[in-house]
Amino acid sequence: MTNNKTPTKSIRQNPYKEQGGCYKSAGWIFRGGLLLLVMVVCLTAALVLYARWLNSGQGGVRLEGGGAHLNPAEQLYLQTYLAARAEQLQGPAGVGNTAVPFTITPGQTAGEITVNLAAAGLVRDAELFLSYLHYFGLDSRLEAGDFLLDPTWPLPELAVALTDARAREITLRFIEGWRLEEMADSLRQLRPANINADEFQAIAQRQAPFDLSRYDFLSSLPPDATLEGYLFPDTYRVPLDADAAYLVDLMLTNFGRRVMPEMRQAYGAQGLSLREAVTLASIVQREAVIADERPLIAGVFLNRLRKGILLQADPTVQYALGYQPDRQTWWKTPLFLTDLQFDSPYNSYVYSGLPPGPIASPSLSSLQAVANPTASDFIFFVASCDGMAPGSHVFSVTYEEHLANVENCR
Repeated sequence: MTNNKTPTKSIRQNPYKEQGGCYKSAGWIFRGGLLLLVMVVCLTAALVLYARWLNSGQGGVRLEGGGAHLNPAEQLYLQTYLAARAEQLQGPAGVGNTAVPFTITPGQTAGEITVNLAAAGLVRDAELFLSYLHYFGLDSRLEAGDFLLDPTWPLPELAVALTDARAREITLRFIEGWRLEEMADSLRQLRPANINADEFQAIAQRQAPFDLSRYDFLSSLPPDATLEGYLFPDTYRVPLDADAAYLVDLMLTNFGRRVMPEMRQAYGAQGLSLREAVTLASIVQREAVIADERPLIAGVFLNRLRKGILLQADPTVQYALGYQPDRQTWWKTPLFLTDLQFDSPYNSYVYSGLPPGPIASPSLSSLQAVANPTASDFIFFVASCDGMAPGSHVFSVTYEEHLANVENCR
C-alpha cells in the first residue's frame, strides 16, 4: 500500500549551535562581574589608603581598628568619615569653658544622650559624636549616672568619660605652694558644683563663720590669723553637692592626718611651734625647686634664725607685695631693690625672724624637711647658673663666698 504522506525529514539539533548565544551571554556576565569585583577591590584599597593618609598626620587621633561589631563596609565608611574630621575631633567638643553637670538615666539610647549633650552645649556635632561612639563600640557602653563634663574636652575624651559613671563626685587639684587666693581663683575658673569660690576664700580668711574647734592643731591659732598654710594641697574627690565649708573641712582634716604627732614633736625639737614650722615650710616650698634640696634649705634658714640673721627670702617679699595685675600673678618676678624695702611684717628683708604666718600651702616634703633638716654650717645660698640641674642652688658658709657665687652668675 502506497503511503501518500510526505516523509518527515529528521532534523538533529546541534546543542552547541542553539545554546551558543546563551554561553556568549554568560561569558559577558562573567567578565562584567569580574570587572566590577576588580573595581570594588581597587576602590576599597584606595579608600583604605586615603583614610590612612588622612589619619597619619592628624595630631595623634587614632582610628585604626574599630569595633568588632562593624562589617567591613561600615568600618571603612566610618574610618574614612572620622579621618576626614580628625581636626574637629581634636578641638573642643562643646561650647563654652565651664564644667556642666550631666545625667544619663537608665534606658537612654545613645541617640537620646547625644541630643541632651547637644542641648547642654557639650556637643557641637551630634552626627560626628554618634559616629565616633559607634565606630569604637562605645554607644553600647554608656553608663547611667551623674557626670561633670567640660565642654573644652575633645570629643574622644568626652565619649570615654561617659562610659565611666561614678558617684556624684568631682576631682579638684590644689598645687603645692599656692597661696589661698590662688586656690580660690582655681575654684572660680572651675565653678565646681555648689562650691562658691568667694565663700571658700571668706572662710579661709576668717571672714565667714566656720567652727575650728574640731582641729586640734588650730587651737592656738591667733584670732586674726587666716587658714593660710593649713589648707593641705592635694587632689580631692568631692560630691557634686559639696559646698565651700565641706571643702575647707576636707582640706583641714587632711592636714591633721598628714602632719602626724611625730612630726609635731620634731618641730618642737627644732625650737619651733607648729605655726612657726608651717610658716618656715611654706618659705622652703617657694624657695626650693628641687625636692632633695628642701632639707638643706630648711637647715640654712634654721641656722640664720638661731644666729639672728635676717632670712632675706624672696618669697616673703612676693607674698607681701600681693597680686600684680600687670603680670597677672601673685608672685612678682623679678624683684627690684625697691621691692626688698617694701614695709610689711612679712618682708624678711626688713623684719627679723619668721613672718607672722605661712605664705603658702607647703607640700608634705617641705613640712618633713623642717621636721628633719640637714645639718650644716651653711648660711647662704643662691640659684646656680653653672650648668647644674635647673632650679638647684649653690651654698656657702661665709658672706665672701656667697658674694663670689653671686658674681659668678653675672
